[in-house]
Amino acid sequence: MTDLLSARVAALRASVPEVEVEVCAALVRDGALLVDVRESDEREAGSPQGAVGVSRGLLELRIAELAPSPGRTLLLVCGSGTRSLFAAEALRALGYSDARSVRGGVQRWREAGLPMNAAGSAGGLGAGERARYARHLALPEVGEAGQLRLKAARVLLVGAGGLGSPAALYLAAAGVGTLDVVDFDVVDRSNLQRQVLHTEGRVGRLKVESAREALLALNPNVTVNAHAARVTDESVDALVAPVDVVVDGTDNFGTRYRVNDACVRAGKPYVYGSVHRFEGQVGVFWPASPGGPSSCYRCLFPTPPPAALAPNCAQVGVLGVLPGVVGLLQAVEALKLLLGLGMPLVGQVACYDALAAELSRLRVPRARGCATCGTGVTGM
Repeated sequence: MTDLLSARVAALRASVPEVEVEVCAALVRDGALLVDVRESDEREAGSPQGAVGVSRGLLELRIAELAPSPGRTLLLVCGSGTRSLFAAEALRALGYSDARSVRGGVQRWREAGLPMNAAGSAGGLGAGERARYARHLALPEVGEAGQLRLKAARVLLVGAGGLGSPAALYLAAAGVGTLDVVDFDVVDRSNLQRQVLHTEGRVGRLKVESAREALLALNPNVTVNAHAARVTDESVDALVAPVDVVVDGTDNFGTRYRVNDACVRAGKPYVYGSVHRFEGQVGVFWPASPGGPSSCYRCLFPTPPPAALAPNCAQVGVLGVLPGVVGLLQAVEALKLLLGLGMPLVGQVACYDALAAELSRLRVPRARGCATCGTGVTGM
């Protein structure tokens, strides 16, 4: 290394944050994106587990596809920790304020005995992934860039029941890289009529563990984080903070309000779904949407309706296939949001009547007096 280059690298080390390889996995679990900036032929020998491969020369052109939010933590890794310094500096200049270099690069990663992706994963997609996602890759609107964007994405599924089951299965099948599933309940035999994540053999087990087993059997390339707990005022912000999209499959107003409010605080899109007997609803609430401010869930339901007007499925029943339809529509909206495709139902609710085979939409205007997103609310 020339004296001039050595001085430049030393200056970068003084200005660009570096992170040790041993803490990368924890940062990725908390929402950081690990990017291997080596050339594709270098990555053929293997890449740090969880890393998305983007050659250094293409990084500035492709980073917006992988990390739409400039506030996301980015961990740049190269062979020995030098190119990643330059990469992190370039991204910080683009507005990615938390771009960091992985000290020692892949060399130190291997020395520490940390897990590696299988060899042959050039471009961030291995041969097996290319075969698995071939129909996505054939779509010009998705292609390799879109598939890598899905691989780098993280979705929170609140509830592993009737709505969460189909949503989780199809998001995993689509290649969404990390799925966080939160549910406190255990599998009951009465769930099996509609909660297709679970099986007779897993009755009595925690739903999140049953879900994790099913999702990894379907697609071992994804990461599934199981949270066996209730969503509380104390836990909800930590659950929402590291993800890109929240899919809510709960069946009670208290949890919906709690999750909606956390999404508003974090600026994350909230994909809502509900079912009742033969009818279902799907909507997207995202007051921080770059397409313009939208409503939130409290704009639709400022207060819970009386219990007599909103009985749960256990009381009035539900057609077993209906949560499948609604959960799949939630998965479609989540994928559109992650890929930047089409016209997501932002500020709208789609209403499905299974008996009449009718799908209608209604727009939910933002309520000025909304306690969460209305005019004058702190942070809005």
